[in-house]
Amino acid sequence: MKCQSTRFGTLDVNDESLLVFPSGILGFPDWTKYVMLDHDTDAPFKWLQCVEEPQLAFVILDPAYFKPDYRITVTTDALIEIQKKDDDELSVATILTIPSDDPSAVTANLRGPLVMNHRTRLCKQLVLSEDLPTRYPLFTFSAQSHASAVAV
Repeated sequence: MKCQSTRFGTLDVNDESLLVFPSGILGFPDWTKYVMLDHDTDAPFKWLQCVEEPQLAFVILDPAYFKPDYRITVTTDALIEIQKKDDDELSVATILTIPSDDPSAVTANLRGPLVMNHRTRLCKQLVLSEDLPTRYPLFTFSAQSHASAVAV
């Protein structure tokens, strides 16, 4: 299938690479079909591009890259929605916010992770009740460490 994207132009997407969010993503319940694209071959960042809406895309990242102790509990309802079976492999990603005026201030939404079932290609955005931030900073540079890094 052909997919239009405002960021990537026209993409050829085969059905086996589609990711389906039956409940949509928070704020975008009507758009359920996405494809994951590499941001850059050397970077761990990925794009989650909606195939139904050319302007809708999210930058995502596996939280293991920046918060190795991040653990979530997936509810039974969510496991049913993504049709999880005993041997199915799941992966987790977080949606990033990258301010255009300061890309180094990128944050991750730890309260609303995406869970993906590799076998079914069904996905679900969770809403965790734990006290987790929606804007967890990926890079923490203090003014002190920045000053010492540039001091001569």
